[in-house]
Amino acid sequence: MNLSNLKPAKGAVHKEGKRVGRGQGSGKGGTATRGHKGAKSRSGYSKKIGFEGGQMPLQRRVPKFGFTNINRKEYKGINLDTLQELVDKKVIKDTITIDTLIENRLARKNDLVKILGGGELKASLKVSVHKFTASAKAAIEAAGGEAISL
Repeated sequence: MNLSNLKPAKGAVHKEGKRVGRGQGSGKGGTATRGHKGAKSRSGYSKKIGFEGGQMPLQRRVPKFGFTNINRKEYKGINLDTLQELVDKKVIKDTITIDTLIENRLARKNDLVKILGGGELKASLKVSVHKFTASAKAAIEAAGGEAISL
């Protein structure tokens, strides 16, 4: 290595892009590579998302199906093994409420909570949430706990 073959590290030097619209002498003046007339040649032009040049766009070609029930209630599901983990970490002792779940970031303030039967529960817990699956309720009571629906 000597002074005649030094060069910057790969990716350290960025080549400047073409300077368009800087007069006729630059070779990129006049229309500044935008062509003549039309919306695309004007400043402030922006195409709508999904625009297909006037062809019927995809979201309108695809048929609609099904329906959305406006009275549907979404529940945040929490498995039994998640509750057992909280007990193992000594975060909770014997009672679980909505507030406990919110503090441990398992649910949010406005969530409806449902306990699901996934996993195994060994601790005796008094759980009070909105809903339980049949298997979860049976498992909580089998472990000597209590399942209270709000």
